[in-house]
Amino acid sequence: MSVVRILFFYFAFVILLSAFMGLRQRSPVKALLWILLLFVHIGGLYLLLNAEVLAFLQIIIYAGAILVLYLIMLLILDVREEERSMLYLKNWQSRIWAGLLVSFFFILGSLTFVNKHRGEHTLDKLKEVGPSKILGRLLFEDFTFPLIILAFLLLVPLLGIGLLFVKRRQDGSA
Repeated sequence: MSVVRILFFYFAFVILLSAFMGLRQRSPVKALLWILLLFVHIGGLYLLLNAEVLAFLQIIIYAGAILVLYLIMLLILDVREEERSMLYLKNWQSRIWAGLLVSFFFILGSLTFVNKHRGEHTLDKLKEVGPSKILGRLLFEDFTFPLIILAFLLLVPLLGIGLLFVKRRQDGSA
């Protein structure tokens, strides 16, 4: 067995384990630590695919920025009441139904998948120009509008957290 295959199975196992453990945690901070491990190992999978730019973006943006945003949200909101609640742990039927539904769509998608699309960026062009330059051109020339919409969608939760924080300060409950 090759080293790449062993690394792939390691990353896949840790990703599945950390996702499962992140969902099982009652404490949101512990769940976020498991999700941090998940994000770092997804970055490792990107490195195995020779997508260094995506690996570093995964680690910097998701493991860094977005996870810190979630931690700030947990610090601002009072989650002690939700932690004590046993509603999440008792609701196992809905989790089974959600798992079955996701499995159904995964199987349906894998049975009906046909790879007809061939992009203009071949391996020779990637070696010639470089993956970072092609990714930059795609993001800032072809996908400028979706990138602006994504930035706006990431700004909205941040504003919502800020408004919740201001409201709590005015109420005196913070």
